Amino acid sequence: MINAPVERFPALDALGTVLHGFVLRVPGLDVRTDREPALERLESFHDLARRSFGSRELRLAEQVHGNSVAVVAVDSPAKSAQADALVTRDPNVLLGIHVADCCAVFLVDPKRNAIGLAHSGKKGTELNVVGAAVQKMAAEFGSEPGDLVAQLSPCIRPPEYEVDFAGEIVRELERAGVHRVFDSGENTAKDLDRFYSFRMEEGRTGRMLALLALKLS
Repeated sequence: MINAPVERFPALDALGTVLHGFVLRVPGLDVRTDREPALERLESFHDLARRSFGSRELRLAEQVHGNSVAVVAVDSPAKSAQADALVTRDPNVLLGIHVADCCAVFLVDPKRNAIGLAHSGKKGTELNVVGAAVQKMAAEFGSEPGDLVAQLSPCIRPPEYEVDFAGEIVRELERAGVHRVFDSGENTAKDLDRFYSFRMEEGRTGRMLALLALKLS
């Protein structure tokens, strides 16, 4: 089996405290179907990518386009109901978010060894899910927003989409007090060789997988 290509972001690599990846489109795999069958076809490829993170326990969010944030650990459910963002300080956990045009937002607090991963599309951005995740990290872990590093994944952008929600995510993070915000700037609708795009493929496509974990000390 071929490995799914994985994108990594220099801003997160430079921290030295986390492992991360953004699993891209699997070349040649037919995913022209609905979400769940597409994820089933992708599972073996995504599993290979997850194995590179070691024996950590994968924790996912239900992703309902809301702004609920779940605090997760190894004893948490495999998928957090009604959540669109996950935060943890457990190094034995691997956070995962699926996207196909929506943005996966990576949050890292290198001082307190805390991380978060949020799913923010048009609706989630309107509800400020990233701001909610920053607040949750402050409340649960004592994270100072000024210590956080945020990274936006590839997502759909104008002119292929009518709303620049990536730009609004950046503004939301800045209003929350996060100063180190990095945006990949990549448009998922522009490169269907590398990305899945819900808009361009009319809802019948696969999903990229954002992954984030703390390094084991």
